[in-house]
Amino acid sequence: MADPVDAFLAILAAERGAAANTLAAYRRDLEGAGDLIGDLAAAEREDLARLAQEWADLAPTTVARKASALRQFYGFLLDEGLRDDDPSPALPRAAARRPLPKILSHAEVEALFSRAELEAESDRPESLRLLALLELLYGSGLRATELVSLPLASVPRDAPLLTISGKGGQQRMVPISGRARQALSRWLAVRPEGKFLFPSRGKHLTRVRLFQLLKELAARAGLDPARLSPHVLRHAFATHLLEGGADLRVLQTLLGHADIATTQIYTHVDAARLVALVNERHPLAERSRRD
Repeated sequence: MADPVDAFLAILAAERGAAANTLAAYRRDLEGAGDLIGDLAAAEREDLARLAQEWADLAPTTVARKASALRQFYGFLLDEGLRDDDPSPALPRAAARRPLPKILSHAEVEALFSRAELEAESDRPESLRLLALLELLYGSGLRATELVSLPLASVPRDAPLLTISGKGGQQRMVPISGRARQALSRWLAVRPEGKFLFPSRGKHLTRVRLFQLLKELAARAGLDPARLSPHVLRHAFATHLLEGGADLRVLQTLLGHADIATTQIYTHVDAARLVALVNERHPLAERSRRD
């Protein structure tokens, strides 16, 4: 049979539609564990138990991710009859709490757009491109990879919706705001030739360059560049929609989450905002400050 790790990843790709980045992450985790304890397919419980010490300096979330990859791998070996036992209960179990996503305030988002719009008044292609990128990140909640790899054909002529190919090749429709359509129109008038909406050097703009552009814009807008990334703008899109009364199921569809549990993290963000609001604005809070 083929290498068990290769076979496992092939199953993930074929049956679950796992994306290339997901498969690469699984491979790194599995091969990294193999480097530490040897042949994974033949590993015993005591071998997996050693990983607790090997992973002692890693973040709990990283340990949880690596252990999850191994548990799935051994489940695959059992299903395929390549093992008759499951050593994965010996894996370390990190008590990982999912951190609340970083978000931007409405004022910070306004500062970003004010700066981007001011620069776009020059009609320079790079400024028009940046404004279009910003509008789609915050206005439609796209992932960085989804945004930079958008084909030109995904931009409709009339319908106010974009067709997005997300994780695992799942397609969804996301709305384009009137502001975003205007920004796109200005960009389309000056964009270079290419099959992608944001072409660059014969391909498309890279995720790394998108990160750089946003951090540079943050600095020019007087914000801390460390606080800004494409995913932070996606979080801001979701949180601000929820604050405005959006339904959680609608938010799940817009974000392209396969599981509603992933979307529910934003309810915690909104709850934290409400607690802060009560502590700040409730009449008894004012009394406490006087005391």
